[in-house]
Amino acid sequence: MKRARLRPDNRRASVANEAARIIQEEGLADFRSAKAKAVERLGLPTGGTPLPSNEEINRALAERIRIFHAADQPALLCELRGAALSILRALEIYHARLVGPVLSGTATDFSAIDLHLFSDAHEAVGATLDAMGFDHRHTQLRHRFRPGVPEPFPGYRFRTEDFYCSATVFAEKHRRHAPLSPVDGKPMQRAGIREVEALLD
Repeated sequence: MKRARLRPDNRRASVANEAARIIQEEGLADFRSAKAKAVERLGLPTGGTPLPSNEEINRALAERIRIFHAADQPALLCELRGAALSILRALEIYHARLVGPVLSGTATDFSAIDLHLFSDAHEAVGATLDAMGFDHRHTQLRHRFRPGVPEPFPGYRFRTEDFYCSATVFAEKHRRHAPLSPVDGKPMQRAGIREVEALLD
């Protein structure tokens, strides 16, 4: 196909842009899956196509938001961060921290509010969510603390009035050591109540 004759650098950029579009418009949150789907959509060979890094896709996503959603995304981000702030305050006992696209500013209509909580007894978090009236389900979420195979951690998925939330429960010892970001491989940015208040101000 004609698109398959693009130079390697152009193919890499094309895959990054198409993967960003898929994340933004279809809600696919996994970078690897978004890359695979982008290669297929563009009609490129699955074996020899140079793939962009997750960071390149995230930059392309931010650029798409700037170009196509400059009028409406700031309002969405403000709503998401406002909801996140309410949850951080409600779960302050677990030293709740906001992470992910809602914090970084690349949230889309499909983004959940991603949280890190800290407790040596994850069941206590479930009991707190019950007491708060949140309909939730227990799940496992995977994170890396060093390059390699991700580790499973207990977590909960629940919904506020308007948004979905995903909370990973780490042991207390992990409060000072953030897992690696799937975007750039560096320790994840985390924000507490004061930092999110500052973002809203």
